[in-house]
Amino acid sequence: MRHLKRTAKLGRTSEHRKALLANLVCSLIKKRRITTTLAKARAARPVAEKMMTLAKGGTLHHRRLASSRLLQDEQAVRVLFNELAPAHRDRRGGYTRILKLNQRQGDAASLAILEWVEGAPVATTSAGGSQPGAAAPDAAPPAKTK
Repeated sequence: MRHLKRTAKLGRTSEHRKALLANLVCSLIKKRRITTTLAKARAARPVAEKMMTLAKGGTLHHRRLASSRLLQDEQAVRVLFNELAPAHRDRRGGYTRILKLNQRQGDAASLAILEWVEGAPVATTSAGGSQPGAAAPDAAPPAKTK
């Protein structure tokens, strides 16, 4: 019996699960919002919260701890410490939110969006919204000159 066993195994070995959660958190840091299954979002949330707590410390020691836990992804660590941590400076916890979506078509898995509560705006890539300075999707590429 698994009484008081809280870890979500996600059908993976411990090393695979650790790598999966680190990659999910790296993607969350870089993209500010990820869509995944509800079980993976619930498993990744505490890892992301702990990374934000480390980033709010801001010391070199905290930066090295975050780097080791995020699979040595220096770009993710830089974004976490320089952009996300200052945005969450006054918040005392609850840095992420999980929004439930519908079920996936192929296997009926429950989907969810995991995102930061505060911080830089999310870059939209849908047809409805475009980033400032980005070319329109139907615009022709610029002509090359010699």
